[in-house]
Amino acid sequence: MVQNPTLTPTWENMKYPLLSSANLSPRHFSSLLQSCIKSKALKPCKQVHGKLLASGVDMNSLSLKSRLVGVYASCADLISAELIFQETQNANVFALNWMISAMAFNGYYEQAIGVGMIEQSLVLFDAMKLEGLRPNDFTWNALIAGYARKGLCDGAFALFSRMSEEGLPPDLVTWNAMISGLVQGQCAVEALEVFRDMLIAGIKPNHVTVTGLLPACALMNSIQIGKEIHGLIYRMVLYMNVFVTSALIDIYSKCGSVKDARNVFNEIPIKNVASWNAMIGCYGKHGLVDCAIQLFETMQDREMQANQVTLICVLSACSHGGLVEKGLTIFRCMREMYGIEASKEHYACVVDLLCRSGRVDDAYSFVKEMPIRVTDSIIGAFFNGCKVHNRRYLAEKIAEDILRMKLNRPGGLVTLSNIHASEGEWEEVENVRKMMKEKGVHKNLVSVGLRRRTSSPK
Repeated sequence: MVQNPTLTPTWENMKYPLLSSANLSPRHFSSLLQSCIKSKALKPCKQVHGKLLASGVDMNSLSLKSRLVGVYASCADLISAELIFQETQNANVFALNWMISAMAFNGYYEQAIGVGMIEQSLVLFDAMKLEGLRPNDFTWNALIAGYARKGLCDGAFALFSRMSEEGLPPDLVTWNAMISGLVQGQCAVEALEVFRDMLIAGIKPNHVTVTGLLPACALMNSIQIGKEIHGLIYRMVLYMNVFVTSALIDIYSKCGSVKDARNVFNEIPIKNVASWNAMIGCYGKHGLVDCAIQLFETMQDREMQANQVTLICVLSACSHGGLVEKGLTIFRCMREMYGIEASKEHYACVVDLLCRSGRVDDAYSFVKEMPIRVTDSIIGAFFNGCKVHNRRYLAEKIAEDILRMKLNRPGGLVTLSNIHASEGEWEEVENVRKMMKEKGVHKNLVSVGLRRRTSSPK
């Protein structure tokens, strides 16, 4: 039992009364939950939650539910946190702040925006001030990045400015969130301007900064800006980790300079699998299939273990280069030679490989015999092959198979509709859409692993 309310309880000195007492009050549960938040250990959190459920204490208490949200969010169990959050009527600022912070900390920036509702985010800040609370840096960074990622540059800049006005000057993490978010929101010019402002403000960038900024060069198709950033990395002696080098290889590849990409690859003193993958992918994208295969074989000779991404790059290279048998051989021996189970991405590569070479009938048989559920990327690759090689009857046949198996994959049927539309067959387009409606197939956007909150914060 907690005797002195002025002391911060810890899990260690509170677990005995938790396990032994039969009459813990809501106040004690609140203290226990607070100690769980500090411990960030999931097992004690579940013990307290279980004890709370068995105690008969009113579970509609806003205070307790908000604490439970904080408990699970602090332990990165976002599914449990959101389930409780969704059940909490009129969730208070404490719960909202925890959900936004936890989602942002774990990389779910768009979901973080969804929790606070993008149009209500500034209202949330005002509510916090009225309750005597301040949004923490995770919350600010999440909202700034979220606005930027959605391409809402004005909103992102407004939040960025207001952060300083509210007495919390943006730190390196905030600058990085802003830059990376703008790039992901396709606002490349604005991202470069923020980067310049960052340098003028005397904030030294780190490897996270340049990793987030480099894709802007590809968006602008500007190899010159890429080279300027590359030079800045050397001048500022920034840590050239695998993320930076892979990003450099990627932008040189996207800007058409395989030579510069290879130079970066050659300069990496200790290459890991991501480095090899980036360069193999570069060769594949530019149709240099022999170089991609040779580099893959060199990787094996140096006893570097390939991973799923490696084989996706190799299969994609085979597809672009027309090396059908080579690609099929690699696919068939993935488990035996590389210890890798084929994923939906590998199956999609094989479908693309067969369709590009005109073997659409083989692709149809392959899709029918797959041990995995079809995905939009697999069906999309197949339908595109049907369109290119004028095998529309196969596209229609597999569309019927999809509906019969009740797989409810909208992407493939949308592609089929597009095939008919490209031929001006509007009656067929309408038939496909009616078929989708009758079968309950809808083209939805679903949050990654989490449901988006649909009600505004109160």
